[in-house]
Amino acid sequence: VQLVESGGGLVQPGGSLRLSCAASGFTFSRYGMSWYRQAPGKERELVASISTAGGSTDYAKSVKGRFTISRDNAKNTVYLQMNSLKFEDTAVYYCYAYVARLDYWGQGTQVTVSS
Repeated sequence: VQLVESGGGLVQPGGSLRLSCAASGFTFSRYGMSWYRQAPGKERELVASISTAGGSTDYAKSVKGRFTISRDNAKNTVYLQMNSLKFEDTAVYYCYAYVARLDYWGQGTQVTVSS
């Protein structure tokens, strides 16, 4: 299993970014996917999750209404559209999959919100 995130960067408050996570090594369409983040000095937290076909999503309260998780099973990719970014969204963002009773994480992508 391999998860490779991309799309992070530096953005001003109020701006937008779209993260991507390219998955391989497993049957992507059969597994729910999630995005987590970890800010400096804080524990890793769940940001958003999506079901196998994308019909069900769930969000942390802190990002609900601003972030949108989606997936393209034909491309084995999950996305996180982040709008109205705030300083407190600064973190390393990780893609996560639970496959065959094992946890898999991507390498992470840095998102920095700064003026």
